[in-house]
Amino acid sequence: MLTKLLPRNIGLWIGSYVRQRLFKLAKGKVDFPVHVMFCFADHHEPRHGGVDKKQEFQRVAYWLNHYPKLADKFADSDGFHPKHSFFFPEEEYRPEHIEAIGSLCEKGLGEVEVHLHHDNDSEQGFRNKLISFRNTLYEQHGLLGTDTNDQPVYSFIHGNWALNNSRPDGRWCGVDNETDILLETGCYADLTMPSAPSDTQTSKINSIYYANPFNGCAKSHDRGEDVCVGSTDRGRLLMIQGPLGLNWRRLNKGMPKIEYSDISETYAPARDRVKLWLDADIHVKGRPEWVFIKVHTHGSAEECASMLLGEGGYRLHSDIQSVLNDGKQFKLHYVTAREMVNIIKAAEAGKKGDPGNYRDFMIKPPARLGK
Repeated sequence: MLTKLLPRNIGLWIGSYVRQRLFKLAKGKVDFPVHVMFCFADHHEPRHGGVDKKQEFQRVAYWLNHYPKLADKFADSDGFHPKHSFFFPEEEYRPEHIEAIGSLCEKGLGEVEVHLHHDNDSEQGFRNKLISFRNTLYEQHGLLGTDTNDQPVYSFIHGNWALNNSRPDGRWCGVDNETDILLETGCYADLTMPSAPSDTQTSKINSIYYANPFNGCAKSHDRGEDVCVGSTDRGRLLMIQGPLGLNWRRLNKGMPKIEYSDISETYAPARDRVKLWLDADIHVKGRPEWVFIKVHTHGSAEECASMLLGEGGYRLHSDIQSVLNDGKQFKLHYVTAREMVNIIKAAEAGKKGDPGNYRDFMIKPPARLGK
């Protein structure tokens, strides 16, 4: 009977969660101020739910009309407004949508990254999709960053959470070694996790790490080596996870609700959730005063968009400001996925002080943004 009350698939990650909680209790206090990097990873899918073309364009227009008004009301400790990383699906590509989202990015409100839903794919099919979409975003729209060799690079979220063919039934992927192919095609970080309560969830949680290399089996990213001050990637893909844990303030038949850092119409923002995201304590080992919070959303669909850009969005950013940006204990930095990776790399390289100085540390901003 008890197992029916437990959150679905909790056995995949509860051991890691308990160990992290015990370690946090034993850890000493961190010197203030703590700098908090806040990243919105938006699975931005205008075609979500199989809507027609007219509704796709209406969804994009809604963001164009409402997002700047919301963002203008809030700013971080550097003076930047909220930013979304728009992970746009390769299979939904329309140049008009990308151009419209690009106009938001030009206002400093985000950047475009790569998202992909696929099923029963092959290694070459996956590789071709990534390269083609990467080149389109870079060459036709000027909306991808570049590495130190001036080559286009990107971050990635896998559709339906099934990175590295991680679903037990093999659906929504088909390629066991995706992280290797991502790295090969210019991906600098994967932001797919957490996926709980899905059975694709990794056992490693609340971490910034380099995924284990492909070992002949699916889901090789289930474990890996934590990024720490002085570490190197050694040819492995960077994994950046969002907060995952238990919310004891929200009970269902006496059992806690899972906090999986999703912002949606059914799991709306709240102050207690912001505190849990902070408490997940996701950081580069050896740099605990720089904390990273990555939340995800499906911002294009009407129910989610009206919540994010309406009363729910104002409440969310008000709570973020009051909890994470008091100027004494906490300083907030709104970051894109690219900026977040740059700050992680700066921490790895031993940089200290204000992380806002390292937004462009290694990966240069998209040419279109004119920085």
